[in-house]
Amino acid sequence: MPPATTVDTDEVEKFSALAEEWWDPRGKMAPLHKFNPVRLAYIRDEICGHFGRNPKQVPSLSGLRVLDIGCGAGLLCEPLTRLGAQLVGVDPSAKNIAAARLHAQQSGLAIDYRVGTAEALADAGERFDVVLAMEVVEHVADVNLFVRRCAEMVRPGGMMVLATLNRTLKSFALAIVGAEYILRWLPRGTHQWDRFVTPNELEIAVELGGLRVTDTKGMIYNPLTDSWQLGRDTDVNYMMAAERP
Repeated sequence: MPPATTVDTDEVEKFSALAEEWWDPRGKMAPLHKFNPVRLAYIRDEICGHFGRNPKQVPSLSGLRVLDIGCGAGLLCEPLTRLGAQLVGVDPSAKNIAAARLHAQQSGLAIDYRVGTAEALADAGERFDVVLAMEVVEHVADVNLFVRRCAEMVRPGGMMVLATLNRTLKSFALAIVGAEYILRWLPRGTHQWDRFVTPNELEIAVELGGLRVTDTKGMIYNPLTDSWQLGRDTDVNYMMAAERP
């Protein structure tokens, strides 16, 4: 029997302990700040392409209801709100949501932040134009169940964007040994390699949820420029877009 909840309490506690550092670009969340512009641009462009919007027009996401599940302290919610989207940010950590609400208030942004889970929202009948699950599937207790419950909340004609880490030797070397033990970008134990998800596994989970995958892109770190960019290499970080026909 699958678990009644997709929440892994150990993972929630791990990220709750970092709640006060989410918005510090030089703190323990520095890697998220560095690749946030790349994933934000990908999300914006995929949404605009799907809904026939001009990504260069501001606000390009006006009128779209967007769910960011596992939103942390709102690193994606705030810029997407500035692009005109109506954001609902949900996280099982009360400390993360408190940090998100405080920062949004300081930034003068109205964002609907809630302490909760994907399955609770789905059970309540919530529906969205866009559902985001960014850097979260590798932290849940049951990937297939989590993706299915997220997919339930995508309206007909809507879409979903996911981001996670591939389970390869390369990702073990770079995302675990390199990022956590050598470069110390992340606290040790942030990730567990055996919980990483291959693109094929994620695509199967998405399609079992009734969605169709439309795009997969890798996120690649360039050490020479200390920056991230999109590419075909999905061996480590990657993003996936899917739509409900």
